[in-house]
Amino acid sequence: MTTPLNRRDFLARSALIGCSLAASPLLTPVSLAATSGDNRLVVILLRGGMDGLDVVRPYGDPAYTALRGDAGMNAKNPAIDLDGYFALHPALKPLMPLWHNGQLGFAHAVSTPYRDKRSHFDGQDLLEAGLTDLSGGTSRDGWLNRVLQNLPDSGPATAYAVGRDPLGVLGGPALIQRWSPEADLALSPQAIQLARLIMADDPLFDAAFTQALEIADNDGDKVATSGTPEEMMSMASKAPKGKNSGVEKRVAEFIGKQLRAQTRIAAFSINGWDTHQSQDRTLPRTLARLSDAILTLQDTVTQNVWNKTTVVAVTEFGRTARINGSKGTDHGTGGVMVLAGGALRGGKIYGDWPGVDEAQLYQRRDLMPTRDLRSMLAWLLHSQFGLPKSTLETTIFPGLDLGENPNII
Repeated sequence: MTTPLNRRDFLARSALIGCSLAASPLLTPVSLAATSGDNRLVVILLRGGMDGLDVVRPYGDPAYTALRGDAGMNAKNPAIDLDGYFALHPALKPLMPLWHNGQLGFAHAVSTPYRDKRSHFDGQDLLEAGLTDLSGGTSRDGWLNRVLQNLPDSGPATAYAVGRDPLGVLGGPALIQRWSPEADLALSPQAIQLARLIMADDPLFDAAFTQALEIADNDGDKVATSGTPEEMMSMASKAPKGKNSGVEKRVAEFIGKQLRAQTRIAAFSINGWDTHQSQDRTLPRTLARLSDAILTLQDTVTQNVWNKTTVVAVTEFGRTARINGSKGTDHGTGGVMVLAGGALRGGKIYGDWPGVDEAQLYQRRDLMPTRDLRSMLAWLLHSQFGLPKSTLETTIFPGLDLGENPNII
């Protein structure tokens, strides 16, 4: 959780210097965390239910062709063969060098324990809580926050929540920090001095203000070094042109810089995976954003850091095996997990493929899950941070059966 501030004092003092609450780095959500050790983990939440059957296409399964035509292998913009059985969506072609270098992989036919209702809200809650269900008054701390609680030497710099969306996966008593790409402070030296005078009697608020300035500077947007008298009484958010375009790149750059320093864990989300219609037009754009984020992260960290980093992208559920009447797919069950990073034993598809013949589908409509998504995450955490299996099965993911080690790392 973030350190609480006195709301009345905050609003009063913000008014004196014209601070925009909506844009302040003190209030807007990236999630990062710092721990002992050198391994890094980046978790990307794909909100909306990504269609794993389109992203990683089992074109070697005859039933897939029956469900979805030629499975994209003979189209004008064909899927890219991975291993003779699975093919990658063409929008992720920029990631193929990672595949060939063993730094990209996919876990297919995975799912949380969530079944049947297929609600985005419940599905995302369960994914981020890491629980078997959301009943019985069980604590809804995020599973990443529970990881922080069980890592030695973790502190506020250990976890950073990045982006505008609340990140329940990092919610809980362990301290984290937040940053949003829309939040930038443009202050003259005089305005900074004025703010310091106003906050002089409140060390907690002054410390938070100092941190906000540091974050804004580290993000690459320099605090103003000169200004008019009017600027002396203002604290404004001045986003340069293009701030809302390529936001994932900007997030990835920020995270990469933090990973080069104290941060060891980061989380953010990418929206737009709910493809009920015209999936062939909408999904490529969202996949391109995911690809950009991964490659930007790789480019921003040093090679040494990248070699110790794992990126995992997860979604609340998959989508229906069949295309609907609107040329899209509806909420489903089994899906795919995307993994990248220099620490990965990649170049492979993890998991047990169930097949997509109608009799093999879950309720004859969805990809059948053959592995709990949480077990893949747990084995990754075991390898990256040395968390004991007993802690993973009882505390991080209560009620989980780890199963066989997929050897992701």
